[in-house]
Amino acid sequence: MSLTSSFPILGFVAYSGTGKTTLLEKLIPLLKERGLHVGLLKHGHHEFDIDHPGKDSYRLREAGAEQVMVASRKRWALIHENSEELPEPDLASLIGHFDESLDMLLVEGFKHERYTKIELQRTELGKPPLYPEDSDIVAIISDQPEQLDAPLPTLDINHPLEIVEFIVTNILSTRESNRV
Repeated sequence: MSLTSSFPILGFVAYSGTGKTTLLEKLIPLLKERGLHVGLLKHGHHEFDIDHPGKDSYRLREAGAEQVMVASRKRWALIHENSEELPEPDLASLIGHFDESLDMLLVEGFKHERYTKIELQRTELGKPPLYPEDSDIVAIISDQPEQLDAPLPTLDINHPLEIVEFIVTNILSTRESNRV
């Protein structure tokens, strides 16, 4: 299953504490070294804040501004305060906020949505695999891939170059060949 966008979307899903963010911190620079423009969408749980008490933007948002944009020549961020508690936003609506110049969007979380995903597994956590119940999972990354008996490609979490090669070969190349 794939969402409609001008760039490929690939998710990394797992139970909390598996190391999704740590892995993405390693993969993003390697993808950028290949000249790719990479975006990231991370699912935040409950309330989160990118704005901190004492900062002007925080004070203005607390004063009642529903949208606050902080901008400089290096970056900008838009904080949109919902006036009421809404249901979790869906992945498709959030993707629309990304610039079409991206070569790829990586997603951390949104494991219950329908889109192409890679599952992370850590043996010591003892959690059941997600892939048997999720046909959108195309590979598994594990700390002990040799112990997995899965019908999907398995990759070693300690070999980020191998993971990047899988992404380029199986996600980006497939997308490019479908555009022809």
